[in-house]
Amino acid sequence: MDEVMERLGVSKATAYLVIKRLNAELEAKGLRTIPGRVSERYFDETYFSLKGAGEDDI
Repeated sequence: MDEVMERLGVSKATAYLVIKRLNAELEAKGLRTIPGRVSERYFDETYFSLKGAGEDDI
C-alpha cells in the first residue's frame, strides 16, 4: 500500500481504493487475491504500460 501511495502520489485512502479496484478486476478474471495487496506486475501493467505502443512510438 505504501508503494502504491508513493508511485501514484496519492493518499492512503486512495491507495486502498486503487488496490481494491485492481483486486476486483483480478477476481473478475477468476484469480485469487489477498485483501490490501495487489500484484506488482498487474499494478505496473495497469498504470504504467504503454499498451499498443511499439518501440518506435516511445
